[in-house]
Amino acid sequence: MPLLKKINQVLIMLLVLLACLLLHSSLKSSTQLKKAYRQSHGLTADLPAEEAETDDVVPVIICASEERTGATMATINSIISNTDSNVFFYIVTLRDAVKIARTYIEKTKLKGIQYKILEFNPMVLRGKVKPDSSRPDLLHPLNFVRFYLPLLGISHRRVIYVDDDVIVQGDIKDLYNIKLKAGHAAAFASDCDLPSTHEMVRSIGMQTTYMGFLDYRKQEVKDLAINPNHCSFNPGVFVAEIKEWKKQKITKQLERWMEENFRQNIYSSAMAGGVATPPMLIVFHDKYTALDPLWHVRHLGWSPDARYAESFLQGAHLLHWNGPFKPWNDPAVHSDLWERWFIPDPSGRFTLTRPGSGS
Repeated sequence: MPLLKKINQVLIMLLVLLACLLLHSSLKSSTQLKKAYRQSHGLTADLPAEEAETDDVVPVIICASEERTGATMATINSIISNTDSNVFFYIVTLRDAVKIARTYIEKTKLKGIQYKILEFNPMVLRGKVKPDSSRPDLLHPLNFVRFYLPLLGISHRRVIYVDDDVIVQGDIKDLYNIKLKAGHAAAFASDCDLPSTHEMVRSIGMQTTYMGFLDYRKQEVKDLAINPNHCSFNPGVFVAEIKEWKKQKITKQLERWMEENFRQNIYSSAMAGGVATPPMLIVFHDKYTALDPLWHVRHLGWSPDARYAESFLQGAHLLHWNGPFKPWNDPAVHSDLWERWFIPDPSGRFTLTRPGSGS
């Protein structure tokens, strides 16, 4: 009997050990599957995600292309200089710019920021984006990162996305704490919000309605039953609720409209807003919370001559040079407001174009 009892104890221990090994293998496989899924959708992390997953952090997602890394760093500098909050930056880039972005940070005043570099695989866009020669910059793969937020491998309940031609003058925590309406996956700034913006829009002929982004001659657009005079919004700055985004399968919806455009050409960068804005206008139509307009003052890059009143810009929380006239180039308006946050590139790749500079 004692011998039988010992045998039973050994067998039980072996069974427990086997169960532990199976559980470990299952968890490892699950992690590997998640990693493979993110990689198949074009997203790989440069640093372990656990470093940023705390409750008190303000997560900010921003892209850094090789040719515009200095713009990204100016945006980051403006954010950290105007808040006491714990900000964590997810910097999304292509493989050729990973080292450039890291060097820019580690060899400048930004070396103390909290960040993670994510590599975006442009193959995820195959069959979804067709060439368009009118504004090829709008076809850059990083322009579509905003579609894939839940696949970035982060676990925050919400995130802030900002373009790289943005300067933040307010406390980013105030933007992060905006209350979204029930059932809304994101908050954007409406194109019909501020009188000052209306004046700018009229002066440069910018479109602010769905008519400026979608081809209403196409049946697929007519079937949406969206009033062509309905106000558009700008997706260059927004707050996203990740759980709601996943629940509504926003990424899948956006991909569907990208693929539809690839087949039917229902929108084009020859129209007002390029190829990244129209899918978001369709998917989020009447399903988004409006941002305080001072948290997204836009159109600073649409004309080399049209200007806002300086007093108005000083009170704005966020400035966006959307359009072809960027503040690091010449000509551009209000470039002094951008340049105060610029950090010279330690590698010398990114330089400012200024009158008489010869560059």
